[in-house]
Amino acid sequence: MIKLVFATNNLNKLKEVQALIPKHIKLLSLKDIGCFEDIPETQNTIEGNAIQKANYIKTHYGYDCFADDTGLEVEILNGEPGVYSARYAGKQRDANDNMDKLLFKLKDKTNRKAQFKTVIALHLGGELKTFTGICKGKITYTIQGTKGFGYDPIFKPNNYNQTFAEMDLSLKNKIGHRGKAVSQLVQFLKIK
Repeated sequence: MIKLVFATNNLNKLKEVQALIPKHIKLLSLKDIGCFEDIPETQNTIEGNAIQKANYIKTHYGYDCFADDTGLEVEILNGEPGVYSARYAGKQRDANDNMDKLLFKLKDKTNRKAQFKTVIALHLGGELKTFTGICKGKITYTIQGTKGFGYDPIFKPNNYNQTFAEMDLSLKNKIGHRGKAVSQLVQFLKIK
């Protein structure tokens, strides 16, 4: 049995990842290890933030762990909101405010191409590895669906007629950015 801390306070992410992790891996939350402080995310890249969070848990708590960071990158906005996705509309980290700001910035734009990018940084047995998952799609003109979280109601993956917020979690996990990154993580853990 491998024990790994998933360095997130986001219960939606925890639920998504638990559904993907094999049973021989025991996933611990930050609450499980008594970590209640805000883990710094001060890097200027998605990969940098994931590594910073994993390093923080390893250094301060000593656990093997993994952390992720995810950003929505919109082509016509030169990759915005990117690393600032969670706090795009301010420190309150409100998903509706973030979506409203993005939809406002795109209101006159016909190029709606975007991608979700997740990077997972894994600390295991003294090694640091990263895994990247990308899902390409486009930003809708309106909010659609009530499932999911973050920008899910305005992101429609390529070759699908539904936003992430309209899809079942199993389909989102199969085609989505986080699911792709976690799948690489799981494959790596299987050979460990």
